[in-house]
Amino acid sequence: MIKIIKATVEDVDLISEVGKISFLESHGISGPDGDIKQYMDKAFSIEAIAKELNDKKNNYYLIYYNNSIAGYSNIIYNALNPKIESPNITKLDRLYILKEFHGLKLGTSLFEFNIQLSKENKQTGLWLYVWTGNKPALAFYKKAGMEIIANTSFKITENHSNPNYWMYKVY
Repeated sequence: MIKIIKATVEDVDLISEVGKISFLESHGISGPDGDIKQYMDKAFSIEAIAKELNDKKNNYYLIYYNNSIAGYSNIIYNALNPKIESPNITKLDRLYILKEFHGLKLGTSLFEFNIQLSKENKQTGLWLYVWTGNKPALAFYKKAGMEIIANTSFKITENHSNPNYWMYKVY
């Protein structure tokens, strides 16, 4: 059974833990170990996640499978992108599914849930960053109708950045 619920600040520890595991599973080979650890310690710290959860622009959702946490997402409405003219677009800031739950279509369920929320909030499309080396994510998003619109760089640390694509889906 799949259940998707809105996250609250009480979920900070859970989001921090799932974020670290998922990031390591999907991006662990994208840079030197020290840089990956430094990024994870900063981006998925309890303090960083709590700050995001308390910021009303962020909309975190947890996905459960048979009462076990399987992942989460975060979307931001009206998140401008310099390559997209529309001001009413949603940024899919994060969509993480733990590796042990891959193949169960949970990513698809959570992605479609976020698209529906975006449409309900009068958004005209959705965009995201994806690491060029994350072939499973690229295939997933392309299958979901997203298109690569530009190359960009995602800063992991002061010393390391990863090549990313901006992907976009118009509704």
